[in-house]
Amino acid sequence: MPEYLSPGVYVEEVRSTPPIIGVGTSTAAFIGAVDTSDPGIQMPLKPGSDDKHYELVNELEPRLVTNFAQFTTLLGDFQAGNSTLAHAVYGFFNNGGSRCYVVRVSGIGENNAATVAEALTKLESIDEIAIVAVPGAIDATVQLKIIDHCEKMLDRFAIIDGQLEPTEVTVLKIKGGELLRNSQYAALYFPWLEVYDPVTKGKIYLPPAGHMAGVYARVDSTRGVHKAPANEYVRGITGLKYPVSKNEQNGLNPAGINVIRSFNGSIKVWGARTLGGKDNGEFMYINVRRLFNFIRESIDEGTQFAVFEPNAQPLWHKIRRSVTAFLTNIWRDGALFGNTPEEAFYVKCDETTNPPEVRELGQVVTEIGIAVAKPAEFVIFRISQMSGS
Repeated sequence: MPEYLSPGVYVEEVRSTPPIIGVGTSTAAFIGAVDTSDPGIQMPLKPGSDDKHYELVNELEPRLVTNFAQFTTLLGDFQAGNSTLAHAVYGFFNNGGSRCYVVRVSGIGENNAATVAEALTKLESIDEIAIVAVPGAIDATVQLKIIDHCEKMLDRFAIIDGQLEPTEVTVLKIKGGELLRNSQYAALYFPWLEVYDPVTKGKIYLPPAGHMAGVYARVDSTRGVHKAPANEYVRGITGLKYPVSKNEQNGLNPAGINVIRSFNGSIKVWGARTLGGKDNGEFMYINVRRLFNFIRESIDEGTQFAVFEPNAQPLWHKIRRSVTAFLTNIWRDGALFGNTPEEAFYVKCDETTNPPEVRELGQVVTEIGIAVAKPAEFVIFRISQMSGS
């Protein structure tokens, strides 16, 4: 406490409670194979040089990329040895992405599951990552590694590619009990996308993960993470490997297989469910899971000021005030359901959540409840005929 020795007016600076700032939700991580044995692998020349090329980034070394030109200096331009990864990253930026981390591995097939797992471990220390994808990884063992990673981290979401060919066996591989399990931290997309390839000068088919990560980022920046990443155009593609009909989607949507469809020449994402669909209960929708990830991570980072503070009413008041202000802004953005903040959420941090036995353990407990605005997946109009008067 300051010491006052003579009469007068004293003005003091008092540290205010820091506000909770929302964390980023659109930084992606890509793990991809680069075939270094391919004789066609070429790195671009450094500016102003006729013979000095950029060096290929080390394997298992995550590198931040903020535009496609930067990607080419790390892994090369479109070419045979890194075609899938290059197209995925290009599709990410083309669809609205702005930041991603890229990790080079030797392969992403069944025999490379351990390598992919090691790459995922390297990504654990990068806190800003919110989306994880391994474009072209269609082996169930590898896909489960990606899902396990996101479920372990609790602050990121996996985008999984469906199979290339739409056969009955493929449908089982897309999502089957013995091959893939339900997960509220993952979403699967089907079918593959048709794009123009500048190397072959023709059209090729690509897994949708990279483009979908870009769609997520675009929706996050224009509408917010609470908006479902669906009914959105997929940019930079010329068609689909397989045109899914409405009747076919009727059999896929309940299981949480998100379909990309063509409507009169416009190709849109036409699904927003987590892997498993209705089996995931209240986390059936992608935006609900990602909104919870966002809120949890933001509160976690924004309330670090409370650590080692005296566990008493002043601290509880600061926590309630910070969390309430943060959730009020989220409600104003339309993410929470309710006409007033009181209807949309509650924050409880007082003697009831922090009785003596809890305080003796050095814990301060805050209880938060939120009413999430879920997407209008089925828009229904009931029309009847009325007689004229």
